[in-house]
Amino acid sequence: MDATHHHSLPPNLLVPSATTCSLLKLRFFILLCSSLGLLQNKPESPSSIHCSICLIGWQKQREMVMMRRVAMVLSMVIFGWVYQITHPPPPKICGSPGGPPVTGPRIKLRDGRHLAYTEYGLPKDVAKFKLIFIHGFTSCRYDRVVTFPPEVYQELGVHIVSFDRPGYGESDPDPNRTPESLAMDVEELADQLGLGSKFYVLGFSMGGQAVWGCIKYIPHRLAGAGMIAPVVNYWWPGFPSNLSTEAYYFQLPQDQWTLRVAHYAPWLTYWWNTQNWFPASAVAAGRAEVFSSQDLEIIANEEISDELRAYPMQQGNFESLHRDMMVGFGRWEFDPMDMEINPIPDGGGSVHLWHGEEDQMVPVTLQRYIAKKLLWVKYHEFPGKGHMFPLIPEISQSMIKALLYDEK
Repeated sequence: MDATHHHSLPPNLLVPSATTCSLLKLRFFILLCSSLGLLQNKPESPSSIHCSICLIGWQKQREMVMMRRVAMVLSMVIFGWVYQITHPPPPKICGSPGGPPVTGPRIKLRDGRHLAYTEYGLPKDVAKFKLIFIHGFTSCRYDRVVTFPPEVYQELGVHIVSFDRPGYGESDPDPNRTPESLAMDVEELADQLGLGSKFYVLGFSMGGQAVWGCIKYIPHRLAGAGMIAPVVNYWWPGFPSNLSTEAYYFQLPQDQWTLRVAHYAPWLTYWWNTQNWFPASAVAAGRAEVFSSQDLEIIANEEISDELRAYPMQQGNFESLHRDMMVGFGRWEFDPMDMEINPIPDGGGSVHLWHGEEDQMVPVTLQRYIAKKLLWVKYHEFPGKGHMFPLIPEISQSMIKALLYDEK
């Protein structure tokens, strides 16, 4: 139909009035809402201003209801996300259904947890010295620091017990772990294995840090203590702020942030180390940047099976690696810098600390300060060595000999 035929249409259809258009639009809207089931008790043919006002009011009310529902859904989503990032999956307990098998000896502690251990060296009833070794980050009781040929143990006259720290290997996790609780685990291990009233402790890296807890809480049981490249807590109050700050920023930025989270927001540690938005711990990932050139050479010559690499964290990363971060860099109940006198009674045992000059993980500057502050600590620094120097057999043997025979 062209324009010449328009004059044959009734005027009210040719040019609809404004009122007619409004009513048509309103009727169409009501029909649409009806078809979607959005209206209840709606007027069949609204034809007044009063009806329009009622409809507008109903629309606003409907919008508020929808906004509340959306807010509720968003709140549930956010709550679920927060719960997920703050509640890591449960560990796969060794010996439990679905968990790794128990392959070696374990003791049962007073609180019901199990502690897995391995014994090296001479039989304890003929050995002159008894020593408990505490392994480091990402490691286990099979640490090479204390594994030697039989003739070396014979020469040293030592019986060595190496155990999986809680959450590592085949030792049950301890969600309440503290520096004190680990020292109590060491004491109970010694008692159940019959190591006598006095024994030595030796720790490497994060295990070296744990030795501070033994010196503080069970000094009466120690014949001596050794710390090899011990991890430091940058928040120990006894460190000068400028020195600890400088050492802290010596780390890679992602490790700085990892430790910030572990210290200030430990409940986010699991999320931080599993999220993909920001780079997490370079140390936990074993990135080359955290090792010295000598460390990389030592690691390249290491022959470790895939099974042994997986063993330390087989129960999950949270109760092993992440718990280490939260305990090691959290708020301690004591500051080692306050121990100005050797806590081991009557000078009954010496304390040694060994560190590599080129350690890229634990800055040597803080160990030097400890040596100056705590004169009873016998400090040994290895020029040109990094963090992994105790994996050199000759060095580890010499350190154990120095500890047992109190050599300089």
